[in-house]
Amino acid sequence: MRNLIFKTCLCILCIVATLTSCDKSDNFNEPLSENSTVPEQLTNISVTNAAGKSKITYSLPKDDNLLYVKALYKLDTGKEIEVKSSFYKKTIELDGFSIAGPREVSLVTVSRNEIESAPIIITVNPLDSPIYDIYKSLTVGPDFGGLFLEAKNPERADIAILVMEKDENGDWETTANSVYTGTDEIFRTVRGLDTISRDFAFTIRDRFLNTSDTLFQAVKPIFETEIPRTQYAGFPLPGDAPTNDFGFGLDRLFDNNFIGWPRIYITDASAPAPHSFTIDLGQELKISRVKIWDYPQGTAAGYIYYWQFNMRNFEIWGSNNPSADGSFDSWDLLGTYEVVKPSGLPLTQQNAEDLEFAQDGFNWPIPITSPKYRYLRINNLKNWAGGGRLAIAEMRVYGDPR
Repeated sequence: MRNLIFKTCLCILCIVATLTSCDKSDNFNEPLSENSTVPEQLTNISVTNAAGKSKITYSLPKDDNLLYVKALYKLDTGKEIEVKSSFYKKTIELDGFSIAGPREVSLVTVSRNEIESAPIIITVNPLDSPIYDIYKSLTVGPDFGGLFLEAKNPERADIAILVMEKDENGDWETTANSVYTGTDEIFRTVRGLDTISRDFAFTIRDRFLNTSDTLFQAVKPIFETEIPRTQYAGFPLPGDAPTNDFGFGLDRLFDNNFIGWPRIYITDASAPAPHSFTIDLGQELKISRVKIWDYPQGTAAGYIYYWQFNMRNFEIWGSNNPSADGSFDSWDLLGTYEVVKPSGLPLTQQNAEDLEFAQDGFNWPIPITSPKYRYLRINNLKNWAGGGRLAIAEMRVYGDPR
């Protein structure tokens, strides 16, 4: 009897709980507020115009039921844009404009139950999109094994430099060599091209699909080949930084392992800065560039490249008859270099472009006017930690051995 009463009570409780749950779920589609008052409009509206964008500042109405501010405008492509800004902010930014000139913008306030105020129509006057100044600064020319692209992007706009060639029908089509970046100083190379003249077209496009004019240019790449890593050898000189006793020697520079630990070259921390090392290329050759893959530090968030003992400021020297005393008297300075993160983010922070840039390896060009050299010496002036110690995962040399 007691069991029957217990089971009956349990059933009643379950039914009540189910009905209560249904009642609560029915409320999910109700507005955040039952206040049906139309919100007041914005006041004290002012506009700051910039390249391709406008920033609107305003005063919000004193309304606890206010949820957000909405701006409606149209791009030059004809696309209608809606931007929202929460009631915590007193600004809203409109982006994506192409050509400078007046544009109408509709501003409304919206309550918690999605009731909109009467719109206020204002006029903004954005300046030309950054793509036009980037296009004006764009320089294209032949490089070893391909071509180079150089441009200035002081606004750090997210853009694409579209590299186009003609297809079999004679129509221009975008190639996989296009560049996508948000860095301020753009310098990229397209490699792997034959040494014959080819016709290219280049245009700048932003994320709103605004495009600049098109640059048409014929480019004839300069001959280059990778010097086989099997003919490289370490050539330690007095004054070069020692390694520790764990086997992180110069042979690790060209063992074809790009991942890093423990297959890296790393100098001993106890040696004073700067740290240098020397390589014998096996023959005299016209060097076009030195390519270095930094040691990637594995973390829970992925690989970090711009850190610790990876080189940040360094020199590359060349010689055909190195002095036995290890001095730099018999060496020619080929260049002073700096590793720069495309994003400009602080130490230990990196974005997708930074990661892609590092994983592809850093190319350090040698002046085309330089003579042939057999020996290379790299002198690390400062790493990312501020010291002289250096760590490298892999290294290659390119040029013309003929």
